[in-house]
Amino acid sequence: MSIPRHRALAILNLCVGDEIWNEETCRNSGVPQAWIQEMSDAIESGYTTDAETIYVSNRATNQYHGVRDLDLAIRLGKVLGVDVDRATQSSTNRRSIVQSIKNAIFEGD
Repeated sequence: MSIPRHRALAILNLCVGDEIWNEETCRNSGVPQAWIQEMSDAIESGYTTDAETIYVSNRATNQYHGVRDLDLAIRLGKVLGVDVDRATQSSTNRRSIVQSIKNAIFEGD
C-alpha cells in the first residue's frame, strides 16, 4: 500500500522509538488502516529494566495492544526510500534508530 509522502513524513515526525500507539492514535495520525491491522499486536511488558516496562497513565501494565512506533518508523523509512539497515547500523537503542531514519530522510544521508 502506498502512502502520500507528506503523510508519511508527518507520521514519521511523531515517532520517537519507545512508544506504543493504540489504534485510535494511529488512525488520528493518518496511519493506513491496512498497516494498523498488519502491525498491531499485544505487546508484553518486561520488568528487568524500566525501558522494558510499558506504562499507561504513569502506571505499569503487563500488556498493551497497539503498534510500536519503532516498527512504524522502520516501515515509513523503507516506503520513503531509506536503506534502513545502512542508516541504522550504528544506532544503539530504539530512539537512536528512529532518529537515524529521520536523519537519513531529512538530511539526505
